[in-house]
Amino acid sequence: MFQRDFFMRMIQQMGEAAGVIMGLRQQRKHEEALLVIDDLLDRQFRMNGKLIRQLSDADLVRMMTTNGVVETANLSGVALLMKEEAAILSELGRTDQAYPIELKAFHLFMRLALLDAPAMLRTPSEEAEELAGRLGEYELPGATKLLMLEWYEGDRRYDEAENMLHELLEDGALSRGEAVDFYSRLLLLPDESLEAGGLPRDEVLDGLGRIKQDTEKV
Repeated sequence: MFQRDFFMRMIQQMGEAAGVIMGLRQQRKHEEALLVIDDLLDRQFRMNGKLIRQLSDADLVRMMTTNGVVETANLSGVALLMKEEAAILSELGRTDQAYPIELKAFHLFMRLALLDAPAMLRTPSEEAEELAGRLGEYELPGATKLLMLEWYEGDRRYDEAENMLHELLEDGALSRGEAVDFYSRLLLLPDESLEAGGLPRDEVLDGLGRIKQDTEKV
């Protein structure tokens, strides 16, 4: 009950904050909007904004885990504020500053989706999908692509997961053994799930066969 009440309060606070920030952006008061975000990052969470910006997304998850339970409300709040901050910096033409912040928000939303965290303003996957589109013009780091593979698979978007799998193989960031494991996991699923995920069983078998052939050639 306490966790649910806390999450509902966070939803209300983030909704109000988003409204204030959007209003300032519409008035082209971008610097004031950034100050609002700074203030919220400093006082809303258990660590200050400077530390939040310094920590990696994985470190943030660890820092916001108590007795094995991830504080998804706090993580969602951080991700939303960082997403807004990156959008404002982009509007100001400060893309070099916006990119790492946007990337971290993307990672956080993917991790929240994998944790099956409840929706704050939108579901974590919806937020991650928006950021995936905005970051599409960049060549993303290997760690981001690996997380995307995990996210797509967890989101049951098996065709997109396979596309990312091949990209990682081409980059040398994924082993053929890991690719075999991916297809083997999919083969354990019912036909209906595979078809709903855009990758019917015959395509899974074909993909697995090609990976095994490539492995034998090496």
